[in-house]
Amino acid sequence: MKKDNKLGLAQAKARSTARAATVFLIPALLLITIFIIYPVIDTFVISGYKWNGISSDRFFVGMDNWKTLIHDEMFWKSFKHNLIVMVFSILLQIPLGMLLATFLDAGGKKFNLFKVIWFLPYLISSVAIAFLFNYALMTNGGIVSSLATIIKGQKTNIDLLGTAPNALYTVIGVMAWQFTPFYMVYFMAGYGNIDTTIYEAAVIDGATRWQYIKHIAIPLLGPIFKTACTMSLIGSLKYFDMIWNMTQGGPAGSTELMATYMYKLSFQQFNMGYGSTVAAGMFILITAIALIFNKVFKVKEDY
Repeated sequence: MKKDNKLGLAQAKARSTARAATVFLIPALLLITIFIIYPVIDTFVISGYKWNGISSDRFFVGMDNWKTLIHDEMFWKSFKHNLIVMVFSILLQIPLGMLLATFLDAGGKKFNLFKVIWFLPYLISSVAIAFLFNYALMTNGGIVSSLATIIKGQKTNIDLLGTAPNALYTVIGVMAWQFTPFYMVYFMAGYGNIDTTIYEAAVIDGATRWQYIKHIAIPLLGPIFKTACTMSLIGSLKYFDMIWNMTQGGPAGSTELMATYMYKLSFQQFNMGYGSTVAAGMFILITAIALIFNKVFKVKEDY
């Protein structure tokens, strides 16, 4: 009898928990459906039409837009630029964030001022940073040109945003400047989750700080590295605001990314049907790359 009562109470509690979970999840699921799932589905639907995005007339063209996309040199060129941004974002932002976090973790509370100063770039909007560096990197009177003039002793103009491939790598550097602090904080949180007794035991065993970082901390931070790389990968494949405000894809398409190309097609050329095809192509490529990365990049989760 007691067993039946306990079972009944357990089932009632499980039902009550399920009801509460459902009540709290429904609003979130509705928002996800309205603002994420529906737009993605609608993008694929619109990709089958020839439409300017304004008029009520839409002409169904089937797979014609997709056939055009497959042979679109500018799309694949912009995809290549996205891959370059992705590789350099991971190679720059993740290691630099790790180094800064390691430095701050070693210094403890004494370095709190550095935490604040180094995190400031991430708090500034991408649009503001774009305009700031546009002025700083001006060919005539910019910081780089002024420094070159001082060093050479004669008037020197250096155009970093107006020549290829300098423009793309300059923008990548600005992106790294803004987003490295995010990964710094992310790795600091990872360091904070490592039990201090592990470090104390390593010191007792005679390990140096470098040996502790190399053989203990970095392996323990494996899941953090994987998540950080995944976020950097996905973010770099959909960059838009900073590159649009700095170069708008120029000069001569040398900084064109998939997102800027899609924007030009959809909202400047009013080719919403083909612009949606480009957006859908972006979605497929980003999803595929993220899945492949997570499949290939395996780390040990438990120690």
